[in-house]
Amino acid sequence: MSFRKVAIDGPAGAGKSTISRAVAEELGYVYIDTGAMYRACALKMLRKEIDISGDVNSVIKAMNSTEIEIAHGENGQIVYLDGEDVTGKIRTAEVSKGASDIAKIPEVRLKLVDIQRALAQKCNCIMDGRDIGTYVLPDADVKIFLTASVEERAKRRYAELVEKGVKTTPEEVLSDMKKRDANDSGREFAPLKQAEDSVLVDTTGNTLEKSVELLKDIIIKNLNEI
Repeated sequence: MSFRKVAIDGPAGAGKSTISRAVAEELGYVYIDTGAMYRACALKMLRKEIDISGDVNSVIKAMNSTEIEIAHGENGQIVYLDGEDVTGKIRTAEVSKGASDIAKIPEVRLKLVDIQRALAQKCNCIMDGRDIGTYVLPDADVKIFLTASVEERAKRRYAELVEKGVKTTPEEVLSDMKKRDANDSGREFAPLKQAEDSVLVDTTGNTLEKSVELLKDIIIKNLNEI
């Protein structure tokens, strides 16, 4: 049986996770958040006090004994790090920065890409990330590049962090967002970029409901044309 694969890429704070999760639920697809895998890896390095940017060899060594698993529960995706459910522990600003840094390491990406591709072979899925349409699933049935202005993306992320009780400022979040954009787009291996055969969607100014409907319509239209 051949399953349908939808790839959604875009920069940090574009709403990929929230929108993709909602669209997947409406279409009856499985949602796979690849960014959560990198966050889990970053969390492990932070716990082990490994300098992700400065001690790449230690990161690679630690990854050799790292197990990342994705499961789906009643409330959505569950992320396991070495058997521990870390779903609620990987959304801090510190982990976000670590995830961006660790994603630049080819050995880390190769290990996680194998897991991601295996997951996509088991179900109709919507997978989001930075390099899904260009590298992880280049044969995806539908590819979408989701973006928004950096100011709006920072505003959304700041609201999320405040809601979770994280102490930060709008200026810090905007600065971190710009650094992460530079990291994601500038890395040598599988950088963030729009696939040539993807549909560009700018959600600046959109409500969540409008963005969900827009992506759902694009996906249905493209699948019907296959």
